[in-house]
Amino acid sequence: MSFASLGLIEPLLRNVQDLNYQTPTPVQAKAIPAVLSGKDVMAAAQTGTGKTAGFALPLLQRLVQHGPAVSSNRARVLVLVPTRELAEQVLQSFVEYGKGLDLRFLAAYGGVSINPQMMTLRKGVDVLVATPGRLLDLNRQNAVQFDQVQTLVLDEADRMLDLGFARELDAVFAALPAQRQTLLFSATFTDDIREMAAGILRAPIDISVSQPNATASRIKQWVVTVDKKNKPDLFMHLVAENHWEHALVFVKTRIGVDYLAAMLDEAGYAVDTIHGDKPQPARLRALERFKTGAVNMLVATDVAARGLDIDDLPLVINVDLPIVAQDYVHRIGRTGRAGASGVAVSLVCADEAPQLAAIEALIRQTLRREEEPGFEAEHRVPQTSATGELIKKPKKPKKPKVPHAALGAAQAPGKKPRPQGGESKRKPAAPGKGASLSSGSPFGAQKPRSKPAGKPAAGPRNPAGKPAGGRGKRQP
Repeated sequence: MSFASLGLIEPLLRNVQDLNYQTPTPVQAKAIPAVLSGKDVMAAAQTGTGKTAGFALPLLQRLVQHGPAVSSNRARVLVLVPTRELAEQVLQSFVEYGKGLDLRFLAAYGGVSINPQMMTLRKGVDVLVATPGRLLDLNRQNAVQFDQVQTLVLDEADRMLDLGFARELDAVFAALPAQRQTLLFSATFTDDIREMAAGILRAPIDISVSQPNATASRIKQWVVTVDKKNKPDLFMHLVAENHWEHALVFVKTRIGVDYLAAMLDEAGYAVDTIHGDKPQPARLRALERFKTGAVNMLVATDVAARGLDIDDLPLVINVDLPIVAQDYVHRIGRTGRAGASGVAVSLVCADEAPQLAAIEALIRQTLRREEEPGFEAEHRVPQTSATGELIKKPKKPKKPKVPHAALGAAQAPGKKPRPQGGESKRKPAAPGKGASLSSGSPFGAQKPRSKPAGKPAAGPRNPAGKPAGGRGKRQP
């Protein structure tokens, strides 16, 4: 099957050929004719299977062939997405697929000035990619009206509900024309999404090219059990021991992101970060540096779990499991894209057993477990099943009893030993960390180790001219 056999016009065929698209993916082969027909669509496909092209290509053709020119402060196609990163990614896809067509595109999202977006909308745009909050802000200021919207696309609608956009979505649905085409494209479909779809879709074509909520078969997945306080040391140990040179690292909190980034930086790795507190231009720069190889480690929260299209990303590391099981599918979907192979490693502590069980139930498989010598968990992680159940927690091995006399000098009952002359009551700082890490680990107190965790095993990795005893300037 070829793209030409799907009925696409010549300009679009030239553009996909320039992008080296040889044959349509399964989701594209089913979605493109359905969207061209003007019918509503609900499509489920794994991340990395080309679903963006599945709706962008046919919508560009419909914009060229049908409907009047767009008016001022109007849009003809509205694409709603949960995050700024996904908005930029989808916009870039429309620009690439629509090269040479007389169409205008805009991405609108918060975190940046609204004024340039309002100025662009004055002339009208054919495709508006937006996050729900910023879209409603523009509508309240009369910068955009919805009466010319022909097609609504909901991309990653489950994530929008996870982020609390339910009210904003209802407000957008109420403002749109009743006669329109509506498309839902996502890697995951929850019960809430299906309930929402029932209210906005009319006799949709249901497209599924893989087991619902599945992960790509080419991604090798396993978990390493560890105590929470030892996660940073284990992370650095695994990076050095396995010579991992290029990875996307997910952490639950902004503080955790910055902490691990500082550890990587001090160990000589070129690293950057993405999280919700970073301004959008800085987030885009970090992503671009990672994609071009200027940095080899990108540490992020779940704002980077969706919409990032990174060629040849070999490895995703989950230092923390996501709260929402569907986000695991999107996190590891950054690797193993377009038929390539990939690796996904998750560090799991006992507190995360319920999240692990939910993930395994979602993807319908039990993930292989490993323990790293020297990092065995004292708080054992309960066994889980692919049905989402927690099996009885394994018994913690008993510690041998130590004779009372071996504890040292006898002390009065009920009294704690006092620090000897000049000793500090503080715990020693974890080795290998500089002044930037002196505030303590957000993962909890760590055990001091004789060898700094995370030091590269093979050859020196410090950038040239970097001082031995402190932090040097980050690599560009």
